Amino acid sequence: MRDEMEIYCPKCSWRPAADDRWACEPRCGTLWNTFWTRGLCPGCRKQWGVTQCLACKTFSPHRQWYHTPSREKARRQRKREVDTVV
Repeated sequence: MRDEMEIYCPKCSWRPAADDRWACEPRCGTLWNTFWTRGLCPGCRKQWGVTQCLACKTFSPHRQWYHTPSREKARRQRKREVDTVV
């Protein structure tokens, strides 16, 4: 079984909704959901490398917004094991 990709802010864990929009500024001004195109503006084709969280207003690399649940669970488990040993 393949895990569904989860999308959330790597800083505050806010999850964007389908109707949330980002603006291609200062380029062409197109409004779109950046996660529909993995950060590629459909207006001018600029590939955005960072995405601003609409909740906490911080910028993070776009690729860090994508999370695979089983990998995240394994990462948290490894961190707990390391914290227990230390």
